[in-house]
Amino acid sequence: MKVLSVLLAILVTCDQSANGFRILGVFPLHGHSHWVMNEPLMKGLAQRGHQVDVITHFPQKKPVPNYTDISLFGSLPNVRNNISATEIQAFGGLSMKHLTEIAGNNICELLAHPKIQDLIKNPPQDPPYDLVIVEVFMAPCFLAFGRHLKVPLVATVTCSFHDWLNELSGNSFNPSYVPSLFSSFGQHMNFKERMLNFLTSHLISAQILYHTEFQAEYLKKYFDMQDTAIMDLYSDISLYLVNSHYSLSGIRPLTPAIVEVGGLHVKSDNVSLAPEVQKWLDESKDGCVYFTFGSMVRIETFSKELMEEFYASFKKIAPVRVLMKVAKKEDLLPGLPDNVMTQSWFPQIAVLKHKNIRAFITHGGLMGTQEAIYYGVPMIGIPLFGDQKINIQSYERKKIAISLNSVQDVTEEKLTSALNSILKDPTYRENVQYFSKLFVDRPLSPLDTAIFWVEYIKKYGNFLQSPAMQLYWWQRHLLDVYAFLLLIVIVVLLVVMFILRKLKRLLFGSHVCTKKDSAAIKAKKNK
Repeated sequence: MKVLSVLLAILVTCDQSANGFRILGVFPLHGHSHWVMNEPLMKGLAQRGHQVDVITHFPQKKPVPNYTDISLFGSLPNVRNNISATEIQAFGGLSMKHLTEIAGNNICELLAHPKIQDLIKNPPQDPPYDLVIVEVFMAPCFLAFGRHLKVPLVATVTCSFHDWLNELSGNSFNPSYVPSLFSSFGQHMNFKERMLNFLTSHLISAQILYHTEFQAEYLKKYFDMQDTAIMDLYSDISLYLVNSHYSLSGIRPLTPAIVEVGGLHVKSDNVSLAPEVQKWLDESKDGCVYFTFGSMVRIETFSKELMEEFYASFKKIAPVRVLMKVAKKEDLLPGLPDNVMTQSWFPQIAVLKHKNIRAFITHGGLMGTQEAIYYGVPMIGIPLFGDQKINIQSYERKKIAISLNSVQDVTEEKLTSALNSILKDPTYRENVQYFSKLFVDRPLSPLDTAIFWVEYIKKYGNFLQSPAMQLYWWQRHLLDVYAFLLLIVIVVLLVVMFILRKLKRLLFGSHVCTKKDSAAIKAKKNK
């Protein structure tokens, strides 16, 4: 029986390889949090039997069948465990210029990398590529690979669907009940909130489209696309795979070409904890709090005053223990309480699914919070930048998290109060377990869903694209129809007025003239 099973597995693998596609994955952004979604997608496609070549800053440490790295490692500064508290301040506000520069134009400079140049000038032909998968964020210049290779293009979006992508994808966006990516409002907004949501969405979208249009220069330089605008490339996208799910991000209209695969990265891969961490968690009989600001930010670079607030709060909740991710322990403020363990890196999923984890202190990054919800861990949010504040406020409305608004608002009293609420009020754990079920309960896993639609696009091309993409923006919003109907109303009113005037003259004109003549005669006589 075992031999038969092995033979069957070999036959299935051979069949997949024979019918598999060759896929190019293009992920030039060097932020690890973005790679967290794209890596399992590409590895899943390879496991499915497709041959994948992946442009990335994060090459595999061990060989993966059907998977080839086109490594950009070392070509950009390392941001993993390397962002200080001071550098975070550059990401604040509604100005998108800095973000589009560091995550957009600077990333497009990688098109000059020798490995990418070789790929552009000498793409493989045995076999050629069947499909390209590109992350869409601030560097749409890389969308040119689809047009250059003349194959279908799939885009991944590592957060909720971007406001500026709605118009470009022909998707309906209604700011009256769909919050902007950079808006802190829920789906039930009053007049003021709807107005601010509308203005925020359009302000952000206009800035990003304006600042990224410069990337057309890279198309001319590296792809010899002389007359191609950046916005033209979006029309090549056949499918969007979006890291969202209606259970968390709310109900919104999406065309069939926009597929939600939120939680694609969450998988129980049996990664083991370090022995000392395993022992620490197993012995945390009163519970343990997990604290991290994500893959990039260094907690130890925050102010002495803030760290003292953390220390005082952690000391107060003892015997509850704390796991805290600290990149460089030697830079940490002295005086760490005895109930706190620090390490430079934790396998996050392995930690969050441990039975003794009772709370998660987080900056509100989408990947980490999805993992916490998946494993039913309530959160305390201290957002730093980007969509983090919006994420945390959304979870707070669902009563699965408590928001401390920002690092500037953190005090020992507020943090201790939040921790005690999460640890002692069962409502938070009950609510997050409910949303965990909503998030997990699907007909297919997020990864299987993504793979199905990627293969669908290869088979059928742009079939899912919205016909709205063939219309000008004013046609999409029916402005020409409204103008025509308004013109008809004006014409009808003018005709009615004309007829009424004619009738008035016809019915009363002679009588009016007689009166005028009599008045004139009297005037002459008086003279």
